[in-house]
Amino acid sequence: MRLRLFPQENAGLELLSQMGGVLIRGAGTLSEVLGAEPADYERLAEHMHQLEAESTDLHFALMTQMRSSFINPLPREDLYDLSLTLMSAMENLDAAAEIISLYRLTGISKRAAEQLEVIGRQAELTASAMRRLASLEDLDDYWIEMLRLSKRTERTHRIWVSELLRDHKPLTYARHRDLADQLAGTTASLRQCATAVGGILVRES
Repeated sequence: MRLRLFPQENAGLELLSQMGGVLIRGAGTLSEVLGAEPADYERLAEHMHQLEAESTDLHFALMTQMRSSFINPLPREDLYDLSLTLMSAMENLDAAAEIISLYRLTGISKRAAEQLEVIGRQAELTASAMRRLASLEDLDDYWIEMLRLSKRTERTHRIWVSELLRDHKPLTYARHRDLADQLAGTTASLRQCATAVGGILVRES
């Protein structure tokens, strides 16, 4: 069994895990948007705004916790960077829902659902991994799987963009491309989170 490397003051890690949980719910809400009628877009987008606000509140709660706690489970810089990437991922999901609502997008490519399925899995893995940062248990597998999933989403994004260019006029292309880029931004932020975890593993091993 791997020795614990950090003191047992893990409130910060629990807050990070909660941010991962918000991302899971955000992916679920965006999945609802993809299957909804345009009349329901605004309501679902508003729900996504609330989730984004919850993620931001958790980020600031972590900042407060770090300043008020003498012992933190990780260096403050690591906690801050992880929190920032999770908040950024949620902001991208929120923007994706808002784009669909503002533009009243219909005929959205199946590639969006493919991306969202992977994002949901990445969010689940990340929420679980944040709790294990105190002991660094089984995080090698998390890092590797997140990188594998990220490569899959990058390929899907390239295919999606090529299909948009082939099938749509410029205005429609621009709107759907905006959606595709927001989902790509979500996966990029989650990959950045995993890369930061990898850096911690290398440094502390």
